[in-house]
Amino acid sequence: MIVAGFGFSTRGTTESLRNALQRACAAARIPAPQALTTVEDKAAMLAPLAQELGLPLHPISQEMLASQATPTQSSRVAAERGTGSVAEATALAVAGPGSRLLTPRIHAQDRLASCALAEGTPR
Repeated sequence: MIVAGFGFSTRGTTESLRNALQRACAAARIPAPQALTTVEDKAAMLAPLAQELGLPLHPISQEMLASQATPTQSSRVAAERGTGSVAEATALAVAGPGSRLLTPRIHAQDRLASCALAEGTPR
């Protein structure tokens, strides 16, 4: 299963999220993921895109987020969220043990959202 993980500003829009997803899918050369994910406290902002695409949304807890190691490291995100990249950490968490990133986080053109794609077998 391919999971799209998202990190984004509260100023981000559905268009920001859609653009980040499109850019990540283009980089990975895939048409679409099978699921979307982000942290629980931001899931409501991602729900409209999940509904538009007809994909399940799997919010993850802050505790699960902080347990994921990510190749991308943002000092600001690490201080706020306990991981280097919310997009990468959420994608890896939902994709399951032994999952791998297909793309590191890729920013939307407006830089208000990022998306990372992970492939694995969900828990």
